[in-house]
Amino acid sequence: MGRSLRITLFVLLLLVVLIFGLTVGRQVFLGSSEPAPAPDLSQYNTYVYDQPRELAEFTLTNEQGETVTRDSLKGRWTFVFVGYTNCPDICPAAMANLRRTNSLLPAELPRPDYLLVTADPEHDTPEKLKAYTGFFGENFHGLTGDLDILREVAKSVSAVFVHREVDGQLLVDHSGHFALLNPQGKLQALIQPPHKPEELVQAYERIYQWAKANDPRASGA
Repeated sequence: MGRSLRITLFVLLLLVVLIFGLTVGRQVFLGSSEPAPAPDLSQYNTYVYDQPRELAEFTLTNEQGETVTRDSLKGRWTFVFVGYTNCPDICPAAMANLRRTNSLLPAELPRPDYLLVTADPEHDTPEKLKAYTGFFGENFHGLTGDLDILREVAKSVSAVFVHREVDGQLLVDHSGHFALLNPQGKLQALIQPPHKPEELVQAYERIYQWAKANDPRASGA
């Protein structure tokens, strides 16, 4: 075998090895870059979406009287609760649990907002929402506006509400879970009652750490 032929074969062999190595390396890289599955937080009554869900588009009014859209919820984590200020039992307990949760959050976690989406816009004016949410903390907010739009927003966080009248008084039956929005303003998790503040903190921290590990830019870090 001539020297030039041996050199040619050697070069071809190197090319084959190089191509094989690049192919294997690419597969390993792609495999390792696959996002980790959402954590199982069933012990906290929490379901985490692998792929977050879009909220319905909306134009509503917050407790300051300002116009709010879906894009207004971007840039931070947000706990959402559907309820109303005249609620006699479920809502005060839920809001108190969120306030306690807020006080228990460790300093290294991003401070979320807490958003009450009213199921009774006829009575829950911006002024009334401001007085109600302000009692629980400065990062507690409210949304009111058109009833049908509020229903669509509630539906997009897997919540429902129904109006009924008892002895001339309006009562609203509504879902009791919390929805957690990620910093893209998308539904990331649902947290079912009973709600224990210590467990809410644990669930939020696990979800945040998972989101941060998958995409630090998307975690709101």
